[in-house]
Amino acid sequence: MAIDRPADDAEVVVKAPRARMTGAQRRLQLIEVSRGLFAERGFEGTSIEEIAQRAGVSKPIVYEHFGGKEGLYAVVVDREMDKLLEMVTSSLTKNRSLYRIQQVALALLTYMEERTDGFRILMRGEAAGGDAGETRYSSLLNDAVSQVEHILASDFERRGFDPALAPMYAQALVGMVSVTAQWWLDVREPPKEVVAAHLVNLCWNGLTRLDPKPMLVDSDHRETVQTTVGPTVTPVADDGD
Repeated sequence: MAIDRPADDAEVVVKAPRARMTGAQRRLQLIEVSRGLFAERGFEGTSIEEIAQRAGVSKPIVYEHFGGKEGLYAVVVDREMDKLLEMVTSSLTKNRSLYRIQQVALALLTYMEERTDGFRILMRGEAAGGDAGETRYSSLLNDAVSQVEHILASDFERRGFDPALAPMYAQALVGMVSVTAQWWLDVREPPKEVVAAHLVNLCWNGLTRLDPKPMLVDSDHRETVQTTVGPTVTPVADDGD
């Protein structure tokens, strides 16, 4: 029986064996794959079979690394929480007051932009097993409020305002940044730098002109009209931390 052999000048293609992932590489791959699925379908809507299939491994490999879907979900959430907390905390603990406000807004917008799947997981607020409870994102915002409260209390005391009001102002500031950032996640315009600049414009220019004893006005109140209004952030002297 004749055997076909390649001609002398024919190219012989030899497939290189596919490199095996290390345990650490496989674990990271499974985390990344499951993050996308959890963001899209939630904890209950995602199965180990689906995660394994998308990662190109068998189900026992997933169990070997994480013990089950609950363990994998917990790792994904913890990693996202740590990343976001690191970005926000770094923004709050460095530099001067005006720059801090700007960097907090940018940190949150940047996290949403670069790790959208992770943010959607945190916003879902699901616990392993589908239990309801305080969301990780809410917990993060509470941490941010506490730090902003400390910053504002020092600032209020230095300027002769009542520092006992700092918690209320901290809630208002963090809430404004958070809600605006969630809106921006859906529209993605204008650019995040523009959004951050306008947030700072409202926060800082409002804070620097606070009335120490604001009161409600009646229907006869006449508002003072400013002669200069513009969309850009007006430079304001930062009087310290």
